[in-house]
Amino acid sequence: MKGSDVKSLVARFSGALLTMIPHITMTVVLASCSPPPELIGVDNPNVPVASVESAIKRKVFLMTTREATETVGAFYSGQRAPELGLASVQVSIPPTHAVGELERPKRLPPDPRTEFAVVEPTIYANDEAFIASVNRELRKIPRGQRDILFFVHGYNNTTSDAVLRLAQFVEDSGFQGVPVLFDWASAANLTRYVYDLNSALIARPRLPEISAIMNRTNAEGYDIFAHSMGAFLTMEAMKDAVQTGRFNSANRLQTIILAAPDIDMDLFRSQLEQIDTKFDRFFVLLSEDDSALNISRRISGGVPRVGASNIDELAALGVIAIDLSKVSNSSSGSHSKFAGSPEVVQLIGKGLNNNSRFDRSQRATRLGEIIGGAPISIAFE
Repeated sequence: MKGSDVKSLVARFSGALLTMIPHITMTVVLASCSPPPELIGVDNPNVPVASVESAIKRKVFLMTTREATETVGAFYSGQRAPELGLASVQVSIPPTHAVGELERPKRLPPDPRTEFAVVEPTIYANDEAFIASVNRELRKIPRGQRDILFFVHGYNNTTSDAVLRLAQFVEDSGFQGVPVLFDWASAANLTRYVYDLNSALIARPRLPEISAIMNRTNAEGYDIFAHSMGAFLTMEAMKDAVQTGRFNSANRLQTIILAAPDIDMDLFRSQLEQIDTKFDRFFVLLSEDDSALNISRRISGGVPRVGASNIDELAALGVIAIDLSKVSNSSSGSHSKFAGSPEVVQLIGKGLNNNSRFDRSQRATRLGEIIGGAPISIAFE
């Protein structure tokens, strides 16, 4: 290589490095913070969960592509499992809980009087045992409300992270059915974005099996809620289901909500074209100030992410676009406004608990009633 070529190569590399320094610095700073402890199955010997009668107890079901682990508090690891795992836990929500907050303990054991706790981890030996347990929970709910919320977590999540967020979201939204978490094998590490992306793709072929299990329950309806990279996984699975004639085959799907979708905008257009199905309750929550998606955009070559795109551009694709950019009271930052903002999480709950399907003639009126005076914009065709 000539000396001039070497100099040119060094100059180009230096320029690229300087461009990435802010991102690298942010990653190092964030990664240096100690993560909160894993807490599944860790009860407090001095103040057991069962002794706090005023705490709210919620059963959360898990369908997972993670490997089980003996690590205290973890339940499942970031390693990918060859088979689908079925489990459940009981989440204790403290009596002092505030809407939009996730009072997670900074050290173990948790104090269930003021902090979330997760106990009774149970692994089911087969589909039948899992379905029977789900049906027992459904029977506790009045007819007409026996729905399942199928929640798909995003990038950089442990099982504890995902379980706690789902439980908090269900509690604060007032969702009246049974929560089921799709716990795919995230590495829960900021620097392993590509691993998580590949884990999402590896998990995708499990969705037909999951759908078959869900269809064997006594649920009256299903709502899908997918966050961040989980929205990418959900869209890919929906595309596969449509192409094989399995999409909503039981006709029980009520709502699809993608929150802060970490999806390439060009890919999203392609996915929607391939899905080519008309579904009146398909919502996308976006926020132009989403810092996580702005970093994802840089990592991905500058292509806009769906969750930080333009509301009108999204609406033109046929979905109901809801812009949260002006919402500034999220305790969970700009990437998780769906759960961290009290007004947003409660508004989503109103939508989920309204079982009537919004036909196009009623949509504007009903959505306007739900949103009220919140600083939220909505657009659809």
